[in-house]
Amino acid sequence: MMNNWWRNKNVSRLLFALFLGQLVSLALAILGFTSSLLANQGVHAPLTQSFFSYLSLALVYIPILLSRRQKLMVPWYWYALAGFVDSIGNYLIIKAYQFSSITSVTLLACWTIPWVIILTWIFIGTRYSIGQFVGSAICIGGLALVFLSDANESGSGGRNPILGDVLVLGGTIGFALSNVGEEFCVKKRDRVEYIAMLAVFGLIVTMCAII
Repeated sequence: MMNNWWRNKNVSRLLFALFLGQLVSLALAILGFTSSLLANQGVHAPLTQSFFSYLSLALVYIPILLSRRQKLMVPWYWYALAGFVDSIGNYLIIKAYQFSSITSVTLLACWTIPWVIILTWIFIGTRYSIGQFVGSAICIGGLALVFLSDANESGSGGRNPILGDVLVLGGTIGFALSNVGEEFCVKKRDRVEYIAMLAVFGLIVTMCAII
């Protein structure tokens, strides 16, 4: 019976998705640690950090997209909008490390989840269970406690914890918009096209901002 459970395609797919999620979490943890370390060392370059992230994606996905020699499935201006909001989200959250602690930034970045639920409910028509709403409510309650804790922070959590928290919350809106667009394009259109075009317009936005 255990073997049948393990060989079940749905179970295998779920475990694989969980594994990929953990890899993403590890990458985000490393990114958060390095961003905090750079900020503590007096290196303030959020645009440059974002630039190299988009450059890495572009080097991998643009050649794949070009090799297909096919028209875009989604109009380019939607990708331009996605690249803009994603780059803004990246900038605000990386900038927040200059003012707040890595713990506050990491926890408050989870505010992306409630935004995503609201946006997917409105624009994609996704419906959620009571359990998912309860989990989101618990998440929001925890984030509120983090915000109140930073409001009473004596200074050890960063130069200006409240400003850092506000920057993170602003960044989560950009991430949420980008994630909703990503979910729609990956499920309804094409994953490679979305990531490649996001990288292109992310590079354009960050380069213009740097200049």
